Amino acid sequence: VIKYRLYQDVDEVNSSVRTSVKGVVDASNRIWDTAEYTIPMQASLNAVNSFFVMTNMIKTENQLEQECPEYPSARTICSSDRSCKKGSVDVHSHGIQTGRCVRYTLTVKTCEVRAWCPVESTENPPDPAVLRSSEDFTVLIKNNIHFPKFNYTVLNIPPILNTSCTYNKKTSPNCPIFRLGDILQEANQNFSEVAVKGGIIAIEINWDCNLDSWFYDCNPKYSFRRLDDRNVMPGFHFRYARYYKHRDGQEQRTLFKVYGIRFDVLVFGTGRQFDAIVLIKNVGSMLSYFGLVVTAMELAIRVGQCTSFGKSPFYKIYNRRKYEILPFSRKVIYVSFVDKPYVTLIQKPLKTSLQHTEGTIVESHPVKFCDAESCCNSESNEDHGDEQYELGQPLRETFHFPDSQKWCVCGKCRPTERYHEQLCCRSEEGQCITTTHSFQQVVLCSDTLKKALLYKYPFLSLTDANINKELRHFAYKQYIHWSFGSFDLEDRAVVPNCCRWKIRDTYPKASRHYTGFNME
Repeated sequence: VIKYRLYQDVDEVNSSVRTSVKGVVDASNRIWDTAEYTIPMQASLNAVNSFFVMTNMIKTENQLEQECPEYPSARTICSSDRSCKKGSVDVHSHGIQTGRCVRYTLTVKTCEVRAWCPVESTENPPDPAVLRSSEDFTVLIKNNIHFPKFNYTVLNIPPILNTSCTYNKKTSPNCPIFRLGDILQEANQNFSEVAVKGGIIAIEINWDCNLDSWFYDCNPKYSFRRLDDRNVMPGFHFRYARYYKHRDGQEQRTLFKVYGIRFDVLVFGTGRQFDAIVLIKNVGSMLSYFGLVVTAMELAIRVGQCTSFGKSPFYKIYNRRKYEILPFSRKVIYVSFVDKPYVTLIQKPLKTSLQHTEGTIVESHPVKFCDAESCCNSESNEDHGDEQYELGQPLRETFHFPDSQKWCVCGKCRPTERYHEQLCCRSEEGQCITTTHSFQQVVLCSDTLKKALLYKYPFLSLTDANINKELRHFAYKQYIHWSFGSFDLEDRAVVPNCCRWKIRDTYPKASRHYTGFNME
């Protein structure tokens, strides 16, 4: 805000320029003063804030309106009258052809024209220039500027002007009097070379004003450069004539083709002043840019995720930190593998099997499970000797499953076409959790399930008609509590396919028809 002065209101400059050229030179056997080498009317026709200084000329004297041969060129040289067309006018000719071919010199014939005779020759201008000494002329530039928004006016001339000063970029940077030779030197031009054919030079005045009283600064900065191209048709020239009348009434003139330097004074700049409203607007705009920065960073990260770097740990951590998904949202489900120490959150809908769908790690958690020695007491061992004998057997199986599903890595899952049911108890090949002694004791032990049900629901009637349903449903919850470490995720947690069917086979439904995902 401070560096770019965003606390200030801005106004563009309005400007007026007046110039005064001074200098006298003796050239071509005559004295040249300001009236001779400055032509204000020509300047006003080409630029509003310009002045012209003549440096060279071609003079054609004693011209009368009559017939004479045209200046020789490819269009005007002739051999007979048939080469000349009466009344013909060419943009490059000096007059109107009469239809006759006459001698221009002893060896050259040209078409005769009715014009101001003798016609001007098209020879090159004198080199060195006639008024090459004009580089010592000086010009006083008076520049008034006004900032209408702030109602402030200032002049480039100091209150007490030293009229003997001359502008110098280092020693007198605020002097409004300029030596013409110094101007071209600052524009990296040689005055003697430019004076031959002329040129166009820009005098740039830049006003960068701080109008606040505590940091006031409003002084012009001058710079100079050449505007015409020095390689493609360089220079600047025009013609004018001085007319005379003889006693017999015939008019005569002297034609001048003058070359010189046109100086264009270009004024630009801004004024600045403190404005509280502008400050508030700019601060608000800067704050909004922070939102754009966040958007740009988000876009860059998204592009990175689409590349080979998208699988790096950085992006996994970023997604986990950025997105906070409601744990009980219907758009998410949770899975837990027995060989991974964390719970994974997965968003629906699924585009592949639940086993192969990538999710977000929710948290590492201590797996809570029932101590196998305390799940069934000694009394239950006596009452269910046969069951205890069966559950107590060591359950080990091979890990090679040629007929299993592609998404199943334990070999105990059953086929299904539904993506949300294609979930194994493990993430990598290994022993199925349903074949372990712990699963039998913690999840399937009927005595443990009954005691837990009655502890939670004291008045529950465990009759033969509904006992399997109650035990089956509570076995699901028992597995979730064991595998996920909490009952809080019960509604969104998914029981693996192998575990679900093991529970169903242990406590079957009479109809043997299950809806699958709803843990029936």
